[in-house]
Amino acid sequence: MQNQEHINHLKNTVQDILDEAVKQGASAAEAGLSQENGLSVAVRLGDVETIEHHCSQGLGVTVYFGQRKGSASTTDLSLASIKETVSAACSIARYTSEDEYSGLPEPELLATEFPDLELNHPWNIGVDGAIALAVECEDAARSYHAEISNSEGASVDSHQGIRVMGNSLGFLQGYASTRHSLSCSVLAQRGDSMQRDYWYTVARDALNLESAVDVGNKAAERTLRRLQARSLSTRQCPVLYCAEVASGLLGSFIGAISGGNLYRKSTFLLDALDTQVFPEFVRIYEQPYLKGALGSGAYDGEGVATKTRDIVSDGFLCSYVLSSYSARKLGLHSTGNAGGVHNLTIDPGALDFQRMLKELNTGLLITELMGQGVNIMTGDYSRGAAGFWVENGEIQYPVEEITIAGNLKDMLKNIVAVGNDIDYRGNVRTGSILVERMSIAGE
Repeated sequence: MQNQEHINHLKNTVQDILDEAVKQGASAAEAGLSQENGLSVAVRLGDVETIEHHCSQGLGVTVYFGQRKGSASTTDLSLASIKETVSAACSIARYTSEDEYSGLPEPELLATEFPDLELNHPWNIGVDGAIALAVECEDAARSYHAEISNSEGASVDSHQGIRVMGNSLGFLQGYASTRHSLSCSVLAQRGDSMQRDYWYTVARDALNLESAVDVGNKAAERTLRRLQARSLSTRQCPVLYCAEVASGLLGSFIGAISGGNLYRKSTFLLDALDTQVFPEFVRIYEQPYLKGALGSGAYDGEGVATKTRDIVSDGFLCSYVLSSYSARKLGLHSTGNAGGVHNLTIDPGALDFQRMLKELNTGLLITELMGQGVNIMTGDYSRGAAGFWVENGEIQYPVEEITIAGNLKDMLKNIVAVGNDIDYRGNVRTGSILVERMSIAGE
């Protein structure tokens, strides 16, 4: 069955669900249906470890009886199961307390235009092809240098899915999408020093993946450069987040301006709208209509239209990140972010990674973070880290077993530069980020 035919079939199923909810007395309803399939292959030391075929489906339905809400889900899409699932949601709604902020999105906010964002690129690689690609990747890493002593393996993953959602306001849409990846992790040893590291590539279209040899070589190179890492004495110094970990810094910022934390008053950026939270050169925005990007979508998890919009402009916070429910709690309107942001982007500066090291001059380059030591309520930030000590713009030696600490409010305001070495492998697009000063706790 062709994708569009399949999507139309699932649309009919969702419409039947909505009709059944109204038939059972619901004043409003929304439903989402997904079907996914995929292949995952993992090899280690040249041998196949796992071959997995994935096939799953799921249905979720939410009904409203006035301001009372009930939800239920199932993986059985038979007519009898659908009716039972709707009945379960209705039974829950009848006995829940009223919540004046619950309900479907405002009709005028629902998406009405649905451009082809080129999210669906099936990869007919097959089991044998996936095994060969994973072996090629791991072989490249293992043969890169004599000090590569062992391997945690390489894996190839390919997934395709269809998602359809609708509500009783007349919204009913669906789309197909794909996601493919290749990864490798190896170990290196020099004397008593042993380290591991990895690399991966991910894309909607397999043609946009890095080559297996490049992924293996990068995994090996990253592992080798960590050998004979040492700790640092406690100090304060500038910190450069490499692009792969800088996205987490922006993720913490988004968490602080998200509706749930705002209406619970559990964020250090409470009432920060229209105030300066970054240096003037910082612009952060969403790009939901980028073709083929991992975070693209014409509508959010409620059917609200997404928009290309600034969240930070000239360093000032100009918008929150809100779903319909959190927006109502705050007396505002949904920003189209039920389910998260869409291709969050921070404008890069003019410096590539090597020039960012020169800008750092003497300080710490962070390449890995551990732990979850971020308090969104206070902004206190403390995480285990590994990376490299840099002097006069040149990497001197690897470091590990350290903790970096600061307060997010100060860290965001004290960003010195954003590199143009952008990492495109996720929903947050950023280059390396240089923070003026943080505390380092070591030996």
